[in-house]
Amino acid sequence: MINCRRVNGFRTLRGLGVSGEAEGHQLLLGNQALLNEQHVATDDMTAEITAQASQGSTPVLLAIDGKAAALLAVRDPLRSDSIAALERLHNAGYRLVMLTGDNPTTANAIAKEAGIDEVIAGVLPDGKADAIKRLQSQGRQVAMVGDGINDAPALAQADVGIAMGGGSDVAIETAAITLMRHSLMGVADALAISRATLRNMKQNLLGAFIYNSIGIPVAAGILWPFTGTLLNPVVAGAAMALSSITVVSNANRLLRFKPKA
Repeated sequence: MINCRRVNGFRTLRGLGVSGEAEGHQLLLGNQALLNEQHVATDDMTAEITAQASQGSTPVLLAIDGKAAALLAVRDPLRSDSIAALERLHNAGYRLVMLTGDNPTTANAIAKEAGIDEVIAGVLPDGKADAIKRLQSQGRQVAMVGDGINDAPALAQADVGIAMGGGSDVAIETAAITLMRHSLMGVADALAISRATLRNMKQNLLGAFIYNSIGIPVAAGILWPFTGTLLNPVVAGAAMALSSITVVSNANRLLRFKPKA
């Protein structure tokens, strides 16, 4: 059994870490930016911080009474389905950008392993929305995937916000799309379905345009001066119904759509 000490004055510092007081000692727990902001020297840990970050781990530092006391390295291994999903997005022509508050060394190590094209690291929660604005100012259409409260501003700023099903309520309410599964495969599937839907809409519009461009003049008697042909009203009505059936049938093909793995 672990005997946990009572912590007083506990505070969450967005994008940095936490602080509090236990047994008369002032504690800081978070990233290096937190300790730098509080003027806590970390020179003795710099080499180890860099070594852990280069391996894809996130260094978490503990300071007691204004002095660096410990270094923890936390790593969340990449899931195999995440790597496969990112590869699918690459093959579909999407450019992948990582937005993270983590330090650049850790972020770049993970991005290299995952096959991500661009890394924007060391950003605070509000900075994620600003980063998306910069991407949009370059003429890019941005889809943002997130699951936390801190992701909500970025999800709202993106052209398409995608929330993971297991994410926070704020992220889910802000996003345009909510995935049922907590997997990036759902992102690849959703974008594949959206492309298929758009393609289907274009097919229907083109088909309806061609059909009506031919059918309406014929029904109006354009062939009468040349062939003496007039459409019986019953035939014209049936032709119109056939047009609607064709469009609806083509749209129903989406019910059988299965994204390619």
